[in-house]
Amino acid sequence: MAESTTTAAPLNAEAAANAAFAAVQGRPFPNDIFTAPELTWAVIGCGAIANQMAQSLALAGRKVYGVANRTYAKAEAFAEKYGVERVYETVDELYADPKVDAIYITTPHNTHIEFLRKALAAGKHVLCEKSITLNTEELEEARAIADEHGVVLMDATTVLHMPLYTELLRRSHSGEFGRLRLAQVNFGSWHSYDDVQSRFWNRELAGGAMLDIGVYALSVARLFMASQPTEIRSLANLFETGVDEESAFIMRNAEGQLGVFSLTMHAKQPKRADLCFDDCYIEIMQYPRADRAVITWTADGHREEVSAGVEAYALCYEIADLEKAVAGDASKCELIEYASDVMEIMTSLRREWGVVYPEETGVDER
Repeated sequence: MAESTTTAAPLNAEAAANAAFAAVQGRPFPNDIFTAPELTWAVIGCGAIANQMAQSLALAGRKVYGVANRTYAKAEAFAEKYGVERVYETVDELYADPKVDAIYITTPHNTHIEFLRKALAAGKHVLCEKSITLNTEELEEARAIADEHGVVLMDATTVLHMPLYTELLRRSHSGEFGRLRLAQVNFGSWHSYDDVQSRFWNRELAGGAMLDIGVYALSVARLFMASQPTEIRSLANLFETGVDEESAFIMRNAEGQLGVFSLTMHAKQPKRADLCFDDCYIEIMQYPRADRAVITWTADGHREEVSAGVEAYALCYEIADLEKAVAGDASKCELIEYASDVMEIMTSLRREWGVVYPEETGVDER
C-alpha cells in the first residue's frame, strides 16, 4: 500500500500557531503592519497565548517590556525566555509603572474585569484576550472606565484584526457582492473528559463553548451583517459541570439577514464560515486566523481566491490595531462596538440556557 502524502492537520491551537510561526521563519517582516507610533507593552499572564504574543512580536524585532503573573517564578521564566526587561512583584506595580503605555491581558475569562478595572483606571490602554469579559454588564462597565480615563479598550478576538476581513469588508461595503443573505459558521473542538477541572469544562473558570469558541463564530457573522441581530432561537446541551458543551442557534436582524451556528467542545468539525450574498458565496476555512478565502460567483460559477495578511502575524495585527486606535484611527476605535454586540448575544444565550458563572450571581438579568 502506498504511503499517504496528506499532511496531518494540527491537533490544537498551539500546534497550529507553532506551524504558522515555522512557515515564516527567515522571511523579512512586512513593513505595513506596524505603522502607528510604537507603544511600550506589558503583559498580565504568561500562558500559551502570552507566549504566542511574545513569539509574534519577535518576528517584528519587538519585545514585551514587562510581565506580571500570579506565580512570580513563571513570570521570571517568561522574561528570561523572551528578553523581557521588567518582572513585577505584583500587578499593582505594573499599573503604577509610568513606562507602560499598554497592557495585554491574557488570564482566564473570569478574571478579566478585575484587571480591566484597575488597568484602565491607571490610564493604560488595554488589549484583552477573548472573551473580553464574562457578560454585557462587565463590558459596559469596562468601556465606561476607558471613556472616563481617555484610553483605548480593545478586544483581542483575532477575527476583528485579520487583514483578510478588512479586505472582504471593503469589497462588501462597496456593493460588489450584493446583499448578505446568510452566514453559516461552524466551530468544533475536541477536549477530553479526563480533566473536568480544566478551563474548558470548569464553571469556576468560566468554561464552556460559547466564551471559548463561540466568540469567533459570532464575530465573523456580525462583521458582515448590517445590524445587530434581534431575534435568536437556540438549543444547547450542557456538560455535567453546568457549562455549555455544544449548541446550535440561528439569529436574524432587522434587515432579514440570517446567521446559523453550530459549536461543540467534544467533536471536531471544520472551522468554516460561509457568507452567502446575492452575487456570490465566500468560504473561509480556519477562520479565526484566516489569511485566505475563496469566492464562488453565482453568475458563472468561477472561483476567485483572496489572500490578505499572514496567519503567523495574527497577534501582531492585534497590537498594531490598538496602536492605530491610540493614534486616532477611527476604524480601529470602532472595533469595540462589534465586540459589544457579540457579547450581548453570548450573554443572552447563556442566560437562556441557564449557564451562569459564580461571579454573575446576583447580576441583573436584562
